[in-house]
Amino acid sequence: VQLVESGGGLVQPGGSLRLSCAASEFTFSTYIMRWFRQAPGKERELVAQITNNGRNTEYGDSVKGRFTIPRDSTRYTVYLQMNSLKPEDTAVYYCSAMSIESGTTYWGQGTQVTVSS
Repeated sequence: VQLVESGGGLVQPGGSLRLSCAASEFTFSTYIMRWFRQAPGKERELVAQITNNGRNTEYGDSVKGRFTIPRDSTRYTVYLQMNSLKPEDTAVYYCSAMSIESGTTYWGQGTQVTVSS
């Protein structure tokens, strides 16, 4: 399983970005997809996740109401739609896929998001 993130960049406070995580072909129905982020000097934190069946999503408290995690199974892609961005959202964002069968977690290389005026 290979995961490739894209869509990061520099955005002004209050702006929006959409990150993409393109997966090598695999069955979404057997993987929980997650977005994490890590800011300098801080621990990696869970931002959002979507269950293997796509029915349930969860969000970190700091992003609730601002971020969503849609996915397109036909494109083997999961997204992170980020709205009303704040400077504290600045971090490297990572996509992960966890197999519900083996528990193995795969990671992407990360994409930088910088929120600054």
